[in-house]
This record gives sequence, structure tokens and C-alpha cells, in this order.
Amino acid sequence: MMTKNADKKREQMIMFCMDDMVPQNHMLRLIDKAIDWDFIYDLVEEKYCLDNGRPSMDPVMLIKIPFIQYLYGIKSMRQTIREIEVNAAYRWFLGLDMMDPVPHFSTFGKNYTRRFKDTDLFEQIFAKILEDCMKFNLVDTEKIFVDSTHVKACANSKKMRKRVAHEQALWYEEELQKEIAKDREAHGKKPLKEKDRNDPPSGGGGRADSQEEIAEGAKTQKCSTTDPESGWFRKGEHKHVFAYAVETACDKHGWILGYSVHPGNEHDSRTFKPLYDKIKDYCPAMLVADGGYRTPAIARELLMNGIEPLFPYKRPMTKDGFFRKYEYVYDENYDCYLCPENQILSYRTTNRDGYKEYQSCQEVCTKCPSIHKCTESKNHVKVVMRHVWEEYMEMAEDIRHTLGNKEIYELRKETIERIFGTAKEQHGFRYTQYIGKARMEMKAGLTFACMNLKKLARILENRASKTPEFFGFLRFLVEESLYVEKWCWKQSQHQLCLQSESGIAKGYAALRFLLIFITAISGGAGLALCWNLSTF
Repeated sequence: MMTKNADKKREQMIMFCMDDMVPQNHMLRLIDKAIDWDFIYDLVEEKYCLDNGRPSMDPVMLIKIPFIQYLYGIKSMRQTIREIEVNAAYRWFLGLDMMDPVPHFSTFGKNYTRRFKDTDLFEQIFAKILEDCMKFNLVDTEKIFVDSTHVKACANSKKMRKRVAHEQALWYEEELQKEIAKDREAHGKKPLKEKDRNDPPSGGGGRADSQEEIAEGAKTQKCSTTDPESGWFRKGEHKHVFAYAVETACDKHGWILGYSVHPGNEHDSRTFKPLYDKIKDYCPAMLVADGGYRTPAIARELLMNGIEPLFPYKRPMTKDGFFRKYEYVYDENYDCYLCPENQILSYRTTNRDGYKEYQSCQEVCTKCPSIHKCTESKNHVKVVMRHVWEEYMEMAEDIRHTLGNKEIYELRKETIERIFGTAKEQHGFRYTQYIGKARMEMKAGLTFACMNLKKLARILENRASKTPEFFGFLRFLVEESLYVEKWCWKQSQHQLCLQSESGIAKGYAALRFLLIFITAISGGAGLALCWNLSTF
């Protein structure tokens, strides 16, 4: 039977409740149930005047709008407002009815510029949501996984200019220089002269100065004219673009613990410190990182703080046909190296980069039959470099060989790598339409916050759905264990007796089982409930 004139309902007038328009299992309903958004009022209270000006937009609604954008991976704020206009669930989440006007798409941008810029508001929101996750004993910080991913910047790769590449200050520079001076003094060497540094140290970011003059022979780097704070990123066969590097840390369950944003052309080992300062308060026992963090400075920093670094194996970079570095054995007693031909490489000096140089004897090497496998230098002298903190790298290598650590390192693909994949595929984290590092930090904070909150909402809903089943199971055990009774008539004594058949013992066994079961599913929160049941 063919149906016609189905569009007559378009002009139909209906009375309905907004709450009935949103399904009970909708993600926004679960999220709204999982967290109390009133904490935002305390965070932004100082940004508003109490007795002057027009009434402002609700700050909670102002934060929820970009939260919807990052939760569903909507491309832009303009498109987000269009979706809110026609989506009943979005309106319900924001506290709007079907007739309320939706804010203009520029509202959040203006409020960000006037109120939230240069503040840590979004980092506080991320921290508050993470704190709520920890209250349910869901986060395990014993092992922390660290890695970085690149997010394409809102910058045309063809609109660029060259600028002077200033020397970037290392976060461990001061301690390294002290170690170098100490090592040179121990070997009877003079202290190194301080380098002249007229240029302030800087990273890949910074505002582009079109009037900057480039001296002849100076080292330069590419700089975007659209977003100067981004960095020129290229890795292997990837397309060369301007990007930001987002370093992230998570636990073995995939809960995001911290993040930091840097220009895309900075190495992971140089940008490690800001993220580490955020996660070291969790007191992890082990930190798992990829090869980009496998440096003596990071290994030393972690080991000195009682944290085991777990780095991957790195293949030696020696040319084919030449001796590997591990074939040159270091003698700690005499502070020298022994080559594969059992010849001594003696200490020569310690350079500014913190490497001790061990040099072979020219006369011996000239007559060596394995010279073609050792060095290609014109003076037939082999030089082996050893960092002043090399012993920490050796300790990290011992940790890598510990039984079971290989399986721990393989968890990276199920934890930190999965987080990056989910963020890029489902939450629009593959690129950004914001310009500037500050706005990129806002995007990263809200994106990771919504990922944690979405996961928390699903877990709490899962637990809530199992509660009726659990109490039904409890009732069954009580009925079967405590009230199994047999009444019998003893003719000899003419009295009624109760044969419990160990019903009390069965009841206590059931309660002990319930105690273990509730503690397991609730992380200890059901201990008090079990105690009350047992006393009953």
C-alpha cells in the first residue's frame, strides 16, 4: 500500500518535554550525570564583575559549546552552532529549550580573547575531570606511557619565510655544565671558556619579525607567516607541513594524565621537561617512552627520582662492515676503551656537549690489520665518544633486559597510540583551525578532557546497569542460604523443631563471597555495604 502526503505533519503543533527528547543512553546525558558542572563557576568567578555591566552568558554553557565541538569532532565553531540549532540533545545539554536563541558563533571567541586568554582555565578543567576519575579508583599511575603526536597547524605550507635559528637552551644545561667542569677537573684539564650568547634562546615558536636581518652564513629555519608559533615538521615520507607537537602521558588503562604543546620542529627529548613536571607528582614506578626520549639526560632525571625508564632497543648507526660501538669495551678501572684488537683508546678531552673523547694511538692503528673495519680517518686514529652520564644509559639498558619489560613496552600500542588514533579519528585532532600556541593548548586540554569524561561516563553507566542484577543475585543467595529450613514433628517429644542443616554457616559463606565480589567491582567502595549486610 502506497502512502502519500506524509509531509502534512511538518506543520503539526505538539506539546512535549525537552527531557523526553533525549534518549536515556545518549552520551551527553551520561556525561551530564557523571560530572557536576558547577565547578566552572568557581574557576571563572574572578573573570566577571559582580555589580557592573550587562548580565553575561552562563559560563557553564560557554564551556559546554566547545566541549560539544571536540566531543563529536565538529570542524569549526560556526558549524557547531548550526548543529546546536537543530539538535535537541545539544540544546538539552546546554540548558536551552526549542525556542531559545542559540549564541552567535563568535561569542566563544570573543569571551576567550577578553577573559580566558593567557589563563590556565582549560588545564584546570582537564585536571578537575581527571580528579573525578581518580575518585573512582580507575587510574593506575604505577606505569606511565609518554609519547607525542603532531597536529597540523592552520598555516599554508607555501606562505613562509626564513629566519635565524637561535640556539635553544636545554632544560638540563646548567647541570650538564657542572658535570663537564667536574669531569675535566678530575682529568687535569682546564675549564672550558663560556660561549658568547648574544641571542636569547628560543624554540621553534615566537613571533615572526619581517625586519629581521639574516647575516651571511647564519643558520636559518622556515617560519610560517600565518602562524609563527608553529614549526616546520617533516618525518620520513610524510608531507612537509607546519604543525604542533602535543606530548601526552597516560596510564595502562588509557586515562590521559597530562599534556604539553610545542612547535612541531622541536625534538621530544628537548620538550620532555614541561610534561614531566606535571606527571612526576603521581610518583610512578616506571615511565615507558619511545626512542625519541632515549637520552642520557632523561635517563638520569628519571633514575635520580626513583623512576625506572623503559626505552626501546636502538640499532647502532655504524656503517655496514665496521665494528659496532659495543665491541669497544670500556674499562672503568683505568678509564679507557679496549678495541676488538685489544689496543687501548686513552682519554683525550671532554667537549662542550658532555662527551668524553677516547683516542687510539696513530702508530699502532697504522699497522693494525683491522683498520678498514675501524675507521676511515686520514690520520688512522679511532675516536670513541662516551657521555658523562653514560652510566645512566647502561642502567636503563639493564632495565630493558629485565624479564617482563618487553611485554610492558608493547602495551604502548594499546594505550598512548590508541589515544592518539581515537583523538584524530573521532575528535578532530588531526588538524587545528586555531592560530597560536595558546589556542592549541586550549584545544588539546578540552579534547583530552572530553575523552576522559566520555570514558568515565560509560564506566559509571555500566556499573549502574549491573546494580539491579547484583541485588537480584544477592536476594537469591540470601533466600537460598539463610532461609533453607525443614520443619519436622518429633513424635517422641511432641514438640516442633527446626533443622537448619547448616543454614547459618551457608549464610556466612555467602556473605564472605559477596564481600569479595563487591570489593572487586567497586574498588573498595562496597566494603561498607557488605559490612551492613553481614551485620543484618
